[in-house]
Amino acid sequence: MEQSTADVVICGAGIAGIAAAYHLSVKHRIPKVVLVDEGSPLSLTSDKSTECYRNWWPGPGDAMVSLMNRSIDILEEFSRESGDRFHLNRRGYLFATADPDRIQTFQQAAEEAASLGAGAVRYHNGKPGDPPYLPAPSQGFECQPAGSDLITDPALIQKHFPYLSHRTVAVVHPRRCGWLSAQQLGMYLLEQARERGTFFRQARLEKVDVSAGRVAAVHLREGSEDIRIITPNLVNAAGPFLPQVARMIGVELPVSHELHLKIAFRDPLRVVGRDAPLLIWTDPTKLPWSDEERATLARSEETRHLLGEFPSGVHARPEGGPDSDVVLSLWTYDVRPVQPVFPFPVDPHYPEIVFRGLAVMIPGLSVYFGRMPKPVVDGGYYTKTRENRPLIGPLPVNGAYLMGAFSGYGIMASCAAGELLAAHLTGSPLPPYAPAFTLERYQDREYEKLLEKWGDTGQL
Repeated sequence: MEQSTADVVICGAGIAGIAAAYHLSVKHRIPKVVLVDEGSPLSLTSDKSTECYRNWWPGPGDAMVSLMNRSIDILEEFSRESGDRFHLNRRGYLFATADPDRIQTFQQAAEEAASLGAGAVRYHNGKPGDPPYLPAPSQGFECQPAGSDLITDPALIQKHFPYLSHRTVAVVHPRRCGWLSAQQLGMYLLEQARERGTFFRQARLEKVDVSAGRVAAVHLREGSEDIRIITPNLVNAAGPFLPQVARMIGVELPVSHELHLKIAFRDPLRVVGRDAPLLIWTDPTKLPWSDEERATLARSEETRHLLGEFPSGVHARPEGGPDSDVVLSLWTYDVRPVQPVFPFPVDPHYPEIVFRGLAVMIPGLSVYFGRMPKPVVDGGYYTKTRENRPLIGPLPVNGAYLMGAFSGYGIMASCAAGELLAAHLTGSPLPPYAPAFTLERYQDREYEKLLEKWGDTGQL
């Protein structure tokens, strides 16, 4: 059996684990950090993301907005120092509705986000005295407004977002949002961490030795070889395998899993604007079918559900540069908890459901009905806590730390989460939002009371 030592072992080489390695190696100068993953770096779920980011989060409290603002600050620093290697833009998110009753919900969400630190709301009603609406550029993030724009002027909506349904009565455009190349970001951080001593091992974590209440060593399986690494610190950044790794030290985590898929399809007619933000339809939806299709679907128990109402939330954004015609789209209409299995199951109707739902928001896509461009389907598991906030900080076993339950926002949160994890591990000063993300929060009676009435009041 091979034996070695490390100052820190990180289990999981997704974007979270790599960000932790970066902050520990580069920022805190810890010399011997070992990053362990059974697969290649950034290969399990980190490369299946839609790669978006936002500082638009509901309460209670400002912890999520503060964490994301800090993470975006760091992303912008990395973009500047790397020469924009990972193509950070700030096109924003665009929530749209055809329901006049939802306009008040949009206003409440925008004002709540502003009160939590996301930036001021600008109202565009088509009246004299409205502030100017500044369209977001396709590339870059410098000199762009924060906050959000709530537009209820139909002419302004159609001018800037002509591909949206003419039934659209309002959009809200949060601005400190956009997307990036997650692979390029992850490799940029990993390269710098490796230069400062981080070592990657493609191996499986088999066992954790705990002695006198603290981490003593980890056991790995690398091919046919057994490896024991003596270390005082273990970081669990194992994504969907977070609970299994925690059980190796006798800790149960309050998390569940959801399967989230997305499709990529070609749009040769460029129905979706290539300069569009991330588009989100906030209304419950019935899929558009012809009378003949409805009759056919109604005959079978397996397809009859396709005629019912689906929940809100179909998303889409253009992917690639000006010469690309690829569109990414996702719609998580089934959020039942599942156990992660790989390869994961795919509903054969999923691509058609997403595409038809997207056509409700962008009717021009109906031109492809009956000859839908062949989609590519991928995805992964969201690991989430009950209140959909991450777990970052120490575990009950000394030297054990947790960084996970990012529930689909790992790319956007990773920079600040890695910084926070490293602060916990090194005993550095913690930011004010740190207690909101520790496992210990569930021991707080006031927090438990808050959970009983928890609601995403500002979430569209």
